[in-house]
Amino acid sequence: MDGILPGAVRQNGYVVRDLDHAIEQWVAAGVGPWFTMRNAEQSAMFFHGERSDPTLSIAWSNSGDLQIELIQPHGDVPSVYHEFLDAGHQGIHHVAFWTDDFDAVMARAAETGWAVVQSGDGGGATRFAYLDMGIGGTIVEIMELNTGTRAMNDQIRDAANHWDGTDPVRPLF
Repeated sequence: MDGILPGAVRQNGYVVRDLDHAIEQWVAAGVGPWFTMRNAEQSAMFFHGERSDPTLSIAWSNSGDLQIELIQPHGDVPSVYHEFLDAGHQGIHHVAFWTDDFDAVMARAAETGWAVVQSGDGGGATRFAYLDMGIGGTIVEIMELNTGTRAMNDQIRDAANHWDGTDPVRPLF
């Protein structure tokens, strides 16, 4: 059956108030190493259709083929992340699907009536969108695969698959 979503869930995304504490918890559970991008000013983002460029600290690791993303927003710029925290939540925020054909997936989602909550282009690195499926607040992220995102995801997965417990936190760049 052809559906809207392209294949398997590739990432679970968590929104947290304290990135370092969340990393410590995952490392203690045996997941790592974590690749970090700290205090990164996002550009060309739209939240509910309005320009909104939050500053984020993000960390990525893998458990097998599933990538885990931790996101800590900074400041008070409106975003899907602040909306989640402001509602009293912390933890699992979204599931992500990766695609070679971003435009086709987004067209199918629009035809189904899924609302785009937030979207952007990763500072020109890759397009992504958070979608509301309309089933109790579940957020789905669609991320475009390209040469850069493939290389990054492969680096993170390969490091996790060969991790010996040392050097648990590493800068991504």
